[in-house]
Amino acid sequence: MIIGVPKETDPAENRSAIIPATASLLVKLGATVQIETGTGRQSGFSDDLFASTGATVIQNRLEVLANADLLLHVRKPPLADVDRMKPGAIHISFLDPFKEKTLVEKLAARGISSISLEMLPRITRAQKMDALTSQANLAGYVAVVLAAAEVPKVFPLMMTAAGTISPARVFIIGAGVAGLQAIATAKRLGARVDAFDTRPVVEEQVRSLGARFVKIDVGETGQTKDGYAKPLTDEQLQKQRDGMKKICAESDVLITTAQVFGRKAPVIITADMVSAMKPGSVIVDLAVESGGNVEGAVPGQAIERNGVKILGYLNLPGRVAFHASQAYSTNLVNLLEEFWDKETKRFVLRLDDEIIQSGLLTHAGQICNPKLK
Repeated sequence: MIIGVPKETDPAENRSAIIPATASLLVKLGATVQIETGTGRQSGFSDDLFASTGATVIQNRLEVLANADLLLHVRKPPLADVDRMKPGAIHISFLDPFKEKTLVEKLAARGISSISLEMLPRITRAQKMDALTSQANLAGYVAVVLAAAEVPKVFPLMMTAAGTISPARVFIIGAGVAGLQAIATAKRLGARVDAFDTRPVVEEQVRSLGARFVKIDVGETGQTKDGYAKPLTDEQLQKQRDGMKKICAESDVLITTAQVFGRKAPVIITADMVSAMKPGSVIVDLAVESGGNVEGAVPGQAIERNGVKILGYLNLPGRVAFHASQAYSTNLVNLLEEFWDKETKRFVLRLDDEIIQSGLLTHAGQICNPKLK
């Protein structure tokens, strides 16, 4: 089986779907691995390192696309690339399927069996393949590092000859994977950390990391069977904003992480709440790519409102591309190994398996995922 890894085309993407260590694992499984030249350069891996694993480095992108029985990407492929894929091939990546109707239809029409990593089930057996979690974890870390570099304060308590320096106050909204890592990172840097989540079940996790859990009564809330926060009503969102406003005004750093899979991110921080914050405060909006939690946040830019910096940077995991690629490629290899036939040395789509059923979007010329249908 030929596994092809084309270079990412998005200029904001520094990650690579495979690194030399994971390419070596695929070669040992018996796969022929073909990698487009320059695939790992942005994440710190040279062509020579890939070649040393037994993978083949190919100059011509079209050749990689046309040869591959199975293609691995980080992001969704450009529409033009789909026309160059081998009919019947398998494609695996983040596909953002609810926003990419045209792409999904094109993959189906080409006869590509596409697996969307966002759609894999939240079950124990699939944890090792959970690329959403591995990348969100790194995004939470990067958010704190960016904020620490921008805020005009140090994070830790310091006892100096010139007096005592009080710790910075950090407020984190959303205690999912990214939020919990942000809490842990901010605490390691010595900040005083407050955190809020609509799911009361996460309070224990927040406290175990040394943060104070902020309680705001917004009525009945909860989480989906997959562990995601359920969307709030407009009335609940307003109650939440009212309860947060005072804490925002007292905070030096605000990090928002609230996202609802397949839907636009809720606006949690209004312009009025931003204006109540102290000059020099910093906000990092981790949900900016899906609509943003902060009113006025601009995707890909750092802006200032009334002396408050709002960072809307894209692809935070890509800022630590070496380790992000390491984690992502390991998730991919774990998925491939789970369904690898050692005798035929091929990845097998077991259509009766829960993981494949959940993640498979298109197959045999049809859109087969019931959620997309």
